[in-house]
Amino acid sequence: MFSSIKAATFAMIAFAAGKALAETHTITFNNNCGRGTPMLISQTGQVLSTGGAFTINGPLRGAIAYLQTGSCGFNGEGCTLLETTLVNPSTAGSGSSTDLSLIPPHAFSVTTGFGYIGGCAPAGADCNNANCNTAFHVPTDTFVQVACQQDNANLVITFCL
Repeated sequence: MFSSIKAATFAMIAFAAGKALAETHTITFNNNCGRGTPMLISQTGQVLSTGGAFTINGPLRGAIAYLQTGSCGFNGEGCTLLETTLVNPSTAGSGSSTDLSLIPPHAFSVTTGFGYIGGCAPAGADCNNANCNTAFHVPTDTFVQVACQQDNANLVITFCL
């Protein structure tokens, strides 16, 4: 009896570990500006990428991205900001969400766009001027958030479309 409980417990742990490891997300950058360095920063302030593809095995919550042109603060202040959470949905409406932000201290710097790759393609948004209606200008502009309710959502971020 004891060994069958141990075996069942081990099987459940292995299954849960396999499910957790199965989640993966990749962010890639296209910098068509001819200048600047793409930056991907975690919510804890860790630099995740300076232009190369970034893959995470598990969820990515609260990351930001921007094109460092020399005038951006570390958190994208003074520049067009992209905010993203990439997570496999566990319930309806709990999946990935990405948006562009021009809420001060952020400001339009370069045309910035994004698109999901895979099951949610071609969902995305582009912002090509300081008055674009696809970016947050005030915190209540929640309609600009672009959701993806598919597992393993990947993202392409493009500067200077």
